[in-house]
Amino acid sequence: MFWVPLLLVTWVAAAVSCARLCLAAVEAARPAPPGAVDRERELSLYEAAFLAGGPQRVTDLALLSMHRRRRVWLAHTGWTTVVDPDPAGADDLERSVIGAIGPEGQSRTAAVRAAASAAEAVRALADRLVASGLAVPDAARTAVAGAVRGVRRATLLTVVLAAGAALLLPAGHAPDARNMAWFALPLVLTLGCLVIARVEVHPYTRWASPAGQSLLRRVGGGDPLTAVAIGGVRALDDPALRAALAPAPRRAPRL
Repeated sequence: MFWVPLLLVTWVAAAVSCARLCLAAVEAARPAPPGAVDRERELSLYEAAFLAGGPQRVTDLALLSMHRRRRVWLAHTGWTTVVDPDPAGADDLERSVIGAIGPEGQSRTAAVRAAASAAEAVRALADRLVASGLAVPDAARTAVAGAVRGVRRATLLTVVLAAGAALLLPAGHAPDARNMAWFALPLVLTLGCLVIARVEVHPYTRWASPAGQSLLRRVGGGDPLTAVAIGGVRALDDPALRAALAPAPRRAPRL
């Protein structure tokens, strides 16, 4: 009967991990306080970009907007070059991009994207959207992602312990075919929880809250920048620009 403690471990792991995921999902889906969301407002492009793709999407949109206005040049080789450093008329996001490029006026695009995405201008945008009930707080998204990983680990633990009990325990202490069915219960629980999470919880691990997703669906996609804000770099028609923002994993020559 040495297999019984192993079975209890799988049950506890499955129950705790699934309960944690349920609590995290409920917290992430918590509606904004009444009156906190203006359901008639129109999202700016930067707001739409954040709700659709997070800080990285905001930075990509800023880079493309500046490239179109010839403030920076995005090379397909993976470098970004400042063409017009004059900050007059630029917003905080564009100033953060110029600052991320650095005093030399040229930097790897990947480094610019990483630095600008972590800049104060993007954090301020995120804070405003969270405060207005349109974005999921970072702590809630992190909790959901961690809970999903916990359920996956519980699933793997169940499989490992069931296999170990069947194959490694001595005769007389290993579970027979009928007793092995008890290990299927926590496995069904965790796998079912993951399936439900994929259908119901997965949207809440993204950036937009239910209210934010509702406003996001009303954003038109006719303009190229709007298409990028909603669909990301893959919405670009220009293959050179797609390569500029998603360069191949190779060392590119400096311009």
